[in-house]
Amino acid sequence: MKKYYILPALLLVMTSVCAQEPFTRQDSLRGSITPERAWWDLTYYDLGVQVMPESRSLSGTNTIHYTVLQPQSRMQIDLQPPLEIEAVVQDGRQLTFVREGNAYFITLAKPQLQGAREAVSVRYSGIPLEAARAPWDGGFSWSQDGKGQPFVATSCQGLGASVWWPNKDHMYDEPDSMAIRLTVPKPLTGVANGRLLKTEEGGENRTFHWFVSNPINNYGVNANIAEYAQFSETFSGEKGSLDLDYYVLPENLNKAKEQFKQVPMMMEAFEHWFGPYPFYEDSFKLVEVPYLGMEHQCSITYGNKYQNGYLGRDLSGTGWGLKFDFIIIHEAGHEWFANNITYRDIADMWIHESFTAYSEGLYLDYHFGTEAASAYVIGTRANIRNDKPIIGTYGVNSEGSGDMYPKGANMLHTLRQLLEDDELWRTILRGLNETFYHQTVTTEQIESYLSEKSGKDLSAFFDQYLRTKWVPNLEYRWNGPILEYRYQDIVKGFDMPVRVFADQEVHWIYPAAAWKQTPFKNKPESFKVDSNFYIRSTEL
Repeated sequence: MKKYYILPALLLVMTSVCAQEPFTRQDSLRGSITPERAWWDLTYYDLGVQVMPESRSLSGTNTIHYTVLQPQSRMQIDLQPPLEIEAVVQDGRQLTFVREGNAYFITLAKPQLQGAREAVSVRYSGIPLEAARAPWDGGFSWSQDGKGQPFVATSCQGLGASVWWPNKDHMYDEPDSMAIRLTVPKPLTGVANGRLLKTEEGGENRTFHWFVSNPINNYGVNANIAEYAQFSETFSGEKGSLDLDYYVLPENLNKAKEQFKQVPMMMEAFEHWFGPYPFYEDSFKLVEVPYLGMEHQCSITYGNKYQNGYLGRDLSGTGWGLKFDFIIIHEAGHEWFANNITYRDIADMWIHESFTAYSEGLYLDYHFGTEAASAYVIGTRANIRNDKPIIGTYGVNSEGSGDMYPKGANMLHTLRQLLEDDELWRTILRGLNETFYHQTVTTEQIESYLSEKSGKDLSAFFDQYLRTKWVPNLEYRWNGPILEYRYQDIVKGFDMPVRVFADQEVHWIYPAAAWKQTPFKNKPESFKVDSNFYIRSTEL
């Protein structure tokens, strides 16, 4: 499934090129928990890949460790053409398999006994799909640095990790840990997720051994290859010392040392709002790549050309978006919302993107104040299209509207206003990352948590903003000193209170579908609805 960013004012928005209706069997094989997936629990990947930039080809093996949940004899492993699986082996015995599009169905020879720990080794090779416009369409990016050396990287959100390595390509099941070995030609460096354990020299190649000690989602796994310059620093955080490592092209080293000063600032702000960085054991890396960037776990990729804003532009139109490097702040925010808390189905992609788009404002809030943050979030409303609901279609690898970025952020900003307690709001955000630590989740789980911890029934609130494309419209009129008002374009039961200003005085009103009244002593000379609430207002 190809992706692109729609860029009104260069807004970063992911959306489907083709919203397919009806969906195909391949969509279901990719996007659902098929019977051939459901019976086994993924525990560990041991992935070794040789990357050959000259031929733009790969050769590798992934040993997939799992626990048997129910006896079964057929396993689904995914790998997208033009790559091909060459052999599958279990306990030294070569297994048979059939291919259906991107899915390989493997017939297991030995009995799969409930509770048993087993492994299959999958050998594959070929020329992987080349990303025409990474990271929006995904695949391999084959480029060159200023000296003509290979500059290579992967990206695969939505499209799927099976575009470059064989795996259980559904988000619901993550390995508990993962080993990644990248073999590349000298003098190149292969950078992946987690910590570098060792480097081995062998002939014309070098192999870099990386290890991820925490659960990791499929699209969060990446490979980055270049003749990198590397520098490091240490952040003193909530859980102790956190290693911050940077891999950049040598030609950009001085610029990186200046621009990446924002990384500790980001970490300080997000640990304040969201709680401890979720992957202290695996460190934090920022890695330069030949595309814009992506939230690969503990290996955030960066291509924003060492400038503030989104490629130098302010997505909010307020000036505040030029106070930070969009890719550093946004993609690193995903360490909490995407990598720590991960959607189980891509239809719930808002859980990643709404909270992370909102994190941009929280970064400003921490370093520049609440008014700056509010102005920024409100400014991004100009990019909302209200074309379709934010939640997509379940079971077919289909995300919802790209409005999950600015509209989702404004939904959360509105919720913050309803609480009227910023410390409670901070406690809720931190609590999300603690309660769902290293887990895959559904929208229902997040909604229930927010309702419980806020002490408010938010079911109609989320139905309105996530499941419809309507923006609540507050209609109001004055009957002498009496304010009459109601909501239009709302779901059943939507009755969100709203803060208003009458002659500079703060008042709360409680609109619903039926007309209501609030008397004032006199008709105010000035009246406006608080713009921190994402609604429309119409005076009749």
